[in-house]
Amino acid sequence: MNDTSALMMSKYYQLIMAKSKEERLRMGCSMYDTAKKIVRSAILNQNPKITPGRMKKEMFLRFYGSEFSATEQEKILKHIQLPRSSGPDSMYRNFPP
Repeated sequence: MNDTSALMMSKYYQLIMAKSKEERLRMGCSMYDTAKKIVRSAILNQNPKITPGRMKKEMFLRFYGSEFSATEQEKILKHIQLPRSSGPDSMYRNFPP
């Protein structure tokens, strides 16, 4: 569905492109964080007792599930684990150095 006129889309694009690269990156990150909060809330609404590990898997499926076949999803879901610790580098612990 597209209910925005070409003129308004052009003006919107000009406004966005007038921002610095850093501002556009911050906007994108903020929108992604907001989307994650909305999805997490919806999952918790459906299953209030969900485990952290299951939450990670559900988040993956909601955001990226349609990008992969059922076989690929299975393989990926087997490897999704909770990080061993929290902190800025914890998301990289399962990757080789």
